[in-house]
Amino acid sequence: MMESLLIANRGEIARRILRTAKRLGVRGIAVYSEADAEAPFVKEADEAVLIGPAPARESYLVQAKILEAARKTGAQAIHPGYGFLSENAEFAEAVQKAGLIWVGAPPSSIRAMGLKDAAKRLMQEAGVPVTPGYLGEDQSEARLAAEAAAIGWPILIKAVAGGGGKGMRRVDRAEDFLGALTSCRREAAASFGDDRVLLEKYILNPRHIEVQVFGDQQGGAVHLFERDCSLQRRHQKVIEEAPAPGMDPATREALCAAAVRAAKAVDYVGAGTIEFIADGSEGLRADRIWFMEMNTRLQVEHPVTEEITGEDLVEWQLRVACGEPLPKTQDQITMKGWAMEARLYAENPAAGFLPSTGRLERLHLPSWFYPPDDEKMRFGVHCRVDAGVEEGGEVSPYYDPMIAKLIVHADTREEAARNLAMGCAQVQVWPVKTNAGFLVRAASDPDFIAGRIDTGFIERHAERLVPDGEPPLVVMQTAVLDLTREKSRNLWSPGPWDRLQGFRLNADSAPRAEIWIAGGVRWVDLEADPQKIASGAQLSLNWFFSGEEDRVVFYHGEAWAFRAPTADDGAEGAGAEGGGEIFAPMPGLVVSVEVAEGEKVAKGQKLLTLTAMKMEHALAAPFDGTVTRLAVKAGDQVTESALLAAVGRDEEGAA
Repeated sequence: MMESLLIANRGEIARRILRTAKRLGVRGIAVYSEADAEAPFVKEADEAVLIGPAPARESYLVQAKILEAARKTGAQAIHPGYGFLSENAEFAEAVQKAGLIWVGAPPSSIRAMGLKDAAKRLMQEAGVPVTPGYLGEDQSEARLAAEAAAIGWPILIKAVAGGGGKGMRRVDRAEDFLGALTSCRREAAASFGDDRVLLEKYILNPRHIEVQVFGDQQGGAVHLFERDCSLQRRHQKVIEEAPAPGMDPATREALCAAAVRAAKAVDYVGAGTIEFIADGSEGLRADRIWFMEMNTRLQVEHPVTEEITGEDLVEWQLRVACGEPLPKTQDQITMKGWAMEARLYAENPAAGFLPSTGRLERLHLPSWFYPPDDEKMRFGVHCRVDAGVEEGGEVSPYYDPMIAKLIVHADTREEAARNLAMGCAQVQVWPVKTNAGFLVRAASDPDFIAGRIDTGFIERHAERLVPDGEPPLVVMQTAVLDLTREKSRNLWSPGPWDRLQGFRLNADSAPRAEIWIAGGVRWVDLEADPQKIASGAQLSLNWFFSGEEDRVVFYHGEAWAFRAPTADDGAEGAGAEGGGEIFAPMPGLVVSVEVAEGEKVAKGQKLLTLTAMKMEHALAAPFDGTVTRLAVKAGDQVTESALLAAVGRDEEGAA
């Protein structure tokens, strides 16, 4: 075993590798950019070296800087993690040329599997089934169009040097082929500097199944069973699990044997993944599963394999890189139970999954949680958390927005899915937005629990999986109850805050209250009995106090900020705070505009009204001043955070 190891990566994978290194008594060395100076992986390393500014192209992707850091610290080996330089054959060769141990695939294997067309030819020669398609050198439009027609529609155009969904198009009709081909080539050239493509038969009910393989320097190769990564959004994995649902022993044996043949065909050393695409329309069958590509590195989803096998794959990597034989033979590797992993991202599902960045004022991730009223699991459920950040840290705009991976293990798939949903429901993040609520919905979905999944699952069920940004009624009711208790001992007593009785013709009056959320004031219908509100929210809500007046409510992985309206909010609603720009608190329709540009307005005066989620939101002037801009008109549909209007302070009103 080496004595020192430099990790040429960052975030959660750097921490993951450091944990194993520390357990094995190996000195762990980190490299970091200026943006990561206070990151947990830097603090946890035995030694850390600054290698440049925040952009990866000026730090983590600069081979010379990493090699110089290894020289200065006396590192004996370099582990590239995943991403960045992990599948860069030139870097692997440079590490070896410097006399260091490369904890990764051999450069020859990386090159052999780096181009999709060459890799498929190699797999065909090794007896590994590949998706029907065209891999020829003739890249003329006429030849490609003819081959596409011969394969049969729909087909998939894929960039030869592609990855991550770039340079990929599905084509359903002959008349659409040339347009898609041109677009695909243009994107491939821009992304990879190579506009060559291959054609594949498009699988209508595709399942993404991959096999974890391992090779050593003595020529040995084994598999550690399969994973199912079918839950994807725009070709990016969201939830992974092991084993694959619906996989019978005979199909598993055939699939894993093909994966081992693939590894041996390229004299593979270290951790790798053979990715397959399966036609799941008639269940998983060995004759309906085809090779797709090989990832010559450790995968993001490797923890689910570790959970079902009990093996530490990073330890295996270190031992194999040092020349040791594989820790176990094939018949010694066993599988137990079911594991699932969810990727917790800093993104806003309600706004098209746009990344969200900033300081993590609150970050709670569940290492243990206790399901309610569950005798079988009364001792709690363990949730493995591989996180790259901690509370008080920053989600940087320079790198992947993944906050953490949440991994659970159980005896059955149904139990694992339930545990994953409950684990994601415990997540508390503020003010950065996350996909935790989306993950709760996905893991709880009846079709997911039943194993009715394919790569189109999320798109097909988007309406019921993507949160709309509107807090559930029980959340708003409970927030009103809590905030009102701060204002008055009696929830139903009269007063400016306690305007609970609405007036409606030909209908009974109902208890109502105002509450501030997302830049505006809402009327909230309440239960007549406050105890019903409290009991309805029992065991569901968590509170985080971000200030004297604000309440941040966490509910099933989602978060909202509330406070009691004040005189500063005006009678009709709240506008922007602190500045004169008024933004849309959520996507909606502008139903009325009450002012004109150049008009003088008073603080709290209604400027316009937005309707969203069947509720009207009046947006008001934040201070006395003049309307300097109206960016919308009645009838306009706006997106969340869109600029609606701006108010300038009058000179005499300036502070």
